[in-house]
Amino acid sequence: MNSIELKIEGHIKIFNPESGEIFVDKSNAIHYENFSEALAYSIANKGQNYIYEMHFGNGGTSIDPTGVITYLPPNSTQQNAALYNQTYYKIVDNTSVLNLDPLRNTQSVYHIPGTTYTDILVSCLLDYGEPSDQAAFDNSQNLNGEYVFDELGLFGYLNGQPGAGPLLTHVIFHPVQKSLNRLIQVDYTVRISALTNLSSIG
Repeated sequence: MNSIELKIEGHIKIFNPESGEIFVDKSNAIHYENFSEALAYSIANKGQNYIYEMHFGNGGTSIDPTGVITYLPPNSTQQNAALYNQTYYKIVDNTSVLNLDPLRNTQSVYHIPGTTYTDILVSCLLDYGEPSDQAAFDNSQNLNGEYVFDELGLFGYLNGQPGAGPLLTHVIFHPVQKSLNRLIQVDYTVRISALTNLSSIG
């Protein structure tokens, strides 16, 4: 029978939607084992492992006394992989009743007829008042603060258990503080490409 190869790529843009300031603009790592399982469950309509949440953490980097940043490698192996230190998450499935702002925490699918790729755009907004216990201003000297984010990932849905699904993607970046005086939006694009060179197997 014929086989087809899939290529999965991801890219994130973290920015302030009011000022236009861009904090992070880079590609991310894919957890291929968990993502392959998520694709299979989705195609089989089994109701789990699809993209459901965006998780934020502060354990992806370390900073020495001179200010040099060391970046840890993204976690993209082992089924139970997670962020290094998750501190916050939001539901980005706009069909979920638990998503309190489905217009701004949402997913869209984009495909151009005639091409062999399809994009999933996952958008997540951290509004002024969230997290509720954040600092008032984005001038923290403590770059290990709970909401000084330096890692995030997309996670799948698992049996109605918030925060319990599989890690699908992971990205590490320089620390970005979420505080009461700034909006932060994440636009996370996952591109799934079907490679056209078919080969026969079996």
